[in-house]
Amino acid sequence: MFQLLVFVVGVVGAGWLIGATNLPGDWYAGLAKPGFVPPNWAFPVAWTILYVLIAVAGWRTFRREPSGKPMLAWYAQLALNFAWSPVMFTMHQIGAALVILICLFVAIVSYISLERPRDRLAAALFVPYAAWVAFAGVLNAAIWRLN
Repeated sequence: MFQLLVFVVGVVGAGWLIGATNLPGDWYAGLAKPGFVPPNWAFPVAWTILYVLIAVAGWRTFRREPSGKPMLAWYAQLALNFAWSPVMFTMHQIGAALVILICLFVAIVSYISLERPRDRLAAALFVPYAAWVAFAGVLNAAIWRLN
């Protein structure tokens, strides 16, 4: 259980830290956005839930095979996830952020496909994450197009 706690605290904590140090700010507020942008409060709520799911899935995979292909896909998606906010909100690179989201989606789907035959629960924990990232990609693309 200690290992699970480390995964949850590490993933959620790092996610919160990245979010707190790469705030959308006035630049983002001034961008043209599509009508389907969720309210600002929805993002930290959704990401906190998703980070817990990501951590639990990673822990389950790590316990079984700490250096296998599913775990490598898990690390890759986490690195891409953590890269998006600085690129979008600090560097103001909307197009590059979209490329990161596309790569992130591929890494998430890769993790699901690699993990599904081994641990259906771990794979299932990534399905809401895949859906949210797909939505985020559509939103990111719309913001890029409008600006």
